[in-house]
Amino acid sequence: MAKNIKKNIKYEKNLSYLQKDFKSFRDELVSYARQHYSDKIIDFSESSLAGLFVDLAAYVGDSLSFYLDHQFNELFLDTAIENKNIEKLIRLAGVEIRGPSSSNAEVKITINVPATLSKNEYVPVANYLPVVKQESIFTSNDGIEFVLTEDVDFSRVNVNGDLIAKIESANILTNGTIESFQISMKGICTSGKTEQETFEIDNSYTPFRTITLNKENITEIISIVDSEGNDYYEVASLTQDTVFKRYDNNNADSFEVAQRLSLIPAPRRFITSRSRQTKLTTIRFGSGKEEQFDDDIIPDPSLHAIRLYGDRKTFTNIAIDPNSFLSTSTLGISPRDTTLKVTYRYGGALEDNVSAGEIKNVKVLITEFSKSIDNQVGANIRDSAIVTNEFPAYGGENEPTIEDLKISAIFGKTSQSRIVSREDLIARVYSMPANFGRVFRVGVFENSNNPHAAQLSILSRNASGNLILSHDTLKENLVTYLSAYRIISDNIDIVDGRIINVGINYEVTIKKGFIYESVIQKINSSLKKYFNIENFQIGQPIIVGEVNNIILNAEGVQSLISLNFVNISNVFNDRIYSNEKFSIIQNLNRGMLFPSLNGIFEVKYPDHDIVGRAI
Repeated sequence: MAKNIKKNIKYEKNLSYLQKDFKSFRDELVSYARQHYSDKIIDFSESSLAGLFVDLAAYVGDSLSFYLDHQFNELFLDTAIENKNIEKLIRLAGVEIRGPSSSNAEVKITINVPATLSKNEYVPVANYLPVVKQESIFTSNDGIEFVLTEDVDFSRVNVNGDLIAKIESANILTNGTIESFQISMKGICTSGKTEQETFEIDNSYTPFRTITLNKENITEIISIVDSEGNDYYEVASLTQDTVFKRYDNNNADSFEVAQRLSLIPAPRRFITSRSRQTKLTTIRFGSGKEEQFDDDIIPDPSLHAIRLYGDRKTFTNIAIDPNSFLSTSTLGISPRDTTLKVTYRYGGALEDNVSAGEIKNVKVLITEFSKSIDNQVGANIRDSAIVTNEFPAYGGENEPTIEDLKISAIFGKTSQSRIVSREDLIARVYSMPANFGRVFRVGVFENSNNPHAAQLSILSRNASGNLILSHDTLKENLVTYLSAYRIISDNIDIVDGRIINVGINYEVTIKKGFIYESVIQKINSSLKKYFNIENFQIGQPIIVGEVNNIILNAEGVQSLISLNFVNISNVFNDRIYSNEKFSIIQNLNRGMLFPSLNGIFEVKYPDHDIVGRAI
C-alpha cells in the first residue's frame, strides 16, 4: 500500500536591506509582493489598494532611514548640524564654549604731585604718591569702558631706591623752585562692565547645585564669596582640587618678578558653562557636605563599609551605591544655608579694540595714599589725573562661530593638560603668566645624573634686551606652576642656561666704485639682524655658511678673505659679558658652530662685537 509522505518544505524569502529612499523601498516591496503573493494580488498601480499599502510602507521606511542617518550623523562633529548636539560634542572634547572676548589695553596714568627738596634735589613728596586701585574705570571717546585690573602704585621703587614712575615734566616757578612734578605709570585695563549678584542658598543638601547669572556674555568670574567669608575658586573640572594664587613679591628681585605663585587647596570650587542659545552662564558647584569636610583627596573606604546586622552567617553579593561617595569633598563642597555674592565682568566685542589715543576719559578713579594727607591736596592730585593709551587695544573678539568651535574641538581632542612630551614641557613654561616672571628661552635636555629626570634650562632678558640668568623667585614660581601639570613619577631639574657671548671678525675685498665704509656698514647691519637674540634658541648652532652668504651677498662685496668667531667673556673694554668660557675650535664641526650643553649664542654688543675690514 502506497503511503503519502508529506514533506516539510521551508521556503526562504529573499530579503534586501540596502534600500535607503522612497523609490527603492517601493520598488523592492512591489517586487517582493509579486514574487510571493502574485496569486492573490495582481494590481499594484498607484491608484489601487495594494499600491496604497506599498506607498505607506515605503514612506515609513524612508522616514526611519532618514532619522537613523540623521541620528548617526549627530554623533560626530564633522557631520552634526543641530546646535544643541554640537555644543555637547564640543564640551565632550574638552573645549569651553566662550562668548565674545573683552579687549585689553595698556594705559598711561599721569598725575601732578607736589615736590620737595631732598639732599639738594627736588623729588616728589613720598606721602603724596597714591595707589590707583583696580576697578578704576576709564572710557574711550565712544563710551567703551575699560576697567583697571591691577593696582598702579606710584610709590613703588626699584632695587636702587629710585621711583619706577616716570617724571614727564616739572612745574618750575620764576625763582627756579620746582613746585610739582607730572609723573606717569602704566597699567593694564580690560573692557567690559562689572556686575554683582547675590543668591540665597537654602539649607537643603543639593549635590552639584547650580545657579544662573542674569547678564549675557559674561567674560570673567571675578569672585564668589559666601556670607561666612569663604572663597569659591573656578576650576577646569570639579576633580581639580588645587588652584594657583598670586602674592606680591617683596624680595629684592621684585622689579623683575612682580608676584609670587603659590598652589593652594580649593575645597570650595565651581565650574562654569555658557549656552549659545540663551547667552547665559551657569555656575555648578561640587557635591560634598560641608559638615563632612575631609582633608583627604581620597575618602577613607572604611567609613563607607556596609554593616551587616543580626546573626547573618551567609550573604550574597552587595552592590555599592556610588552616590554614597558624593557627599565627600572629592568633587568639592556644595554651598548650603548661606548667601553667595558673585562678582563678574560681562561684555566685549571686536569693536572694543579701540585705536591708540582713544582712551582718555576718567570715569571712576579709586585712589589710596600710604598716610593720611590733607583732603584738598588729595583732591587736587585726583583731579589732575589724565589717562591715555599709547597703543591700540587688543584681544577683543566677537562670539566664535559654530565652525570655529568645531575646529577647536577637533584639535582639543588631542590636547592634554599634563606634561608628557618635551614639547608639552616647553609649551607649559611659556604659558606661565608674565607677572610671575618672563622666561625668554627654554631648553630641555636629558639629565646625565638622573635618567628619570629632565633638565630644564631657562634664561631671561633684562630691560635692555640682553640675556640674563633667571631670578630665584621666577624659578620658585616655575616649580610651583609645573607641579600642577607634572606626572607624579617624573622629575624636572631647573638649571640656568649658559650665555656664550661671541664676536665676529671678517675681511672682504670691495668692488671698484663702492665706498668701503658704506659696504662695511651694510654688512654689519645684515649681521646684526641675523644675530638678533630673538632668532636663537638654547642649543641652536651657528651655521657658518649662512654667515658667509650674508657677507658675500652684500652689495659691493667682491670676495670674503676671512671669517672668524671669537669668544668674549668677563669684562672687555669696559663692557661686561658673561663669565662663560668657550672654545671656538673644539666646537666647530661640519661647518657649524655648536654651543656647549644648555648654551645659547649671544652677540651682546653688536656695534662693538661685529668688526669688519675691507682691503
